[in-house]
Amino acid sequence: MSQQVDGAPGGRPRDIPEATIARLAGYLRELTAMDGPADAISSEELAAVAGVTPATLRKDLSHLGTYGVRGVGYEIKVLVAEIGRILGSHRQHRVALVGVGNLGAALAGYPGFVSRGLTIGALFDVDPRRIGRTVGGVVVSDVADIVSTCAREGITIGVIATPEPAAQSAADALVRAGVRAILAFTPGVIHVPDDVDLRTVDLAVELQILAFHESRRQPGERRSNTALNNDVIGGTHDASVTPSLVAPIRTFVDVGAGASPGGTPDRPVGSDRTTAASPSSLVTPLTAAAAPAHSPRSHR
Repeated sequence: MSQQVDGAPGGRPRDIPEATIARLAGYLRELTAMDGPADAISSEELAAVAGVTPATLRKDLSHLGTYGVRGVGYEIKVLVAEIGRILGSHRQHRVALVGVGNLGAALAGYPGFVSRGLTIGALFDVDPRRIGRTVGGVVVSDVADIVSTCAREGITIGVIATPEPAAQSAADALVRAGVRAILAFTPGVIHVPDDVDLRTVDLAVELQILAFHESRRQPGERRSNTALNNDVIGGTHDASVTPSLVAPIRTFVDVGAGASPGGTPDRPVGSDRTTAASPSSLVTPLTAAAAPAHSPRSHR
């Protein structure tokens, strides 16, 4: 799948593949982290720090209409501005986070979002012990107030960091609040209306992929010559985890520890964007229950 971006000359939309968008986010991270006096960077240098080949990098940047100067490379400030414009970081986006357990609290306190034009503007939970607390400078609100709070705070993006059984209800609540872009840290399938962009990060699946490659390194197993970092950045496998998403969760270990007791009434679900499910699976109370070891993955 590709995204249409208003980045072509004359304002014409340009199609950019999803894998390229993920890599662009990685390039932006590396460029903004550079602390030296250099004004320009070669494709070889940027490709090396981003973990891709120079050819891949040049192809990605060509989608922006950006081409380096032979013998000089790319002007860093111009490249940061161009990638940021394509990715939308030149605009401020207000983010609502549902589920303030271990993972949610870590995300709420992550300082790296601000440089990407992302600000945590609202936090929600169902646990009375968390509601009213301040996390990352934001007061945790009751999820029952999500519609009014999101409207007041100008929320445009939602993040779900609840246990799996609560994820569908959290998504339903965000959709009712008018949020049309959702990132879910959950192993389960989530159903959203067709006009909602949904991305999922299943940490267990990503670790299982690494375990597979690691097992092939053991004696008696056929050794893989695949460069894992390039696979993730290059999108050659189902890479819902992009470089920009990994950093804030590296210190998080116990996903299940983020469970919140309590619950809210069942809610109907909008039109189905994912695979078919039984009626009982379409409505899930916002309760704290341990996630199963295996669960189908959400798809965009």
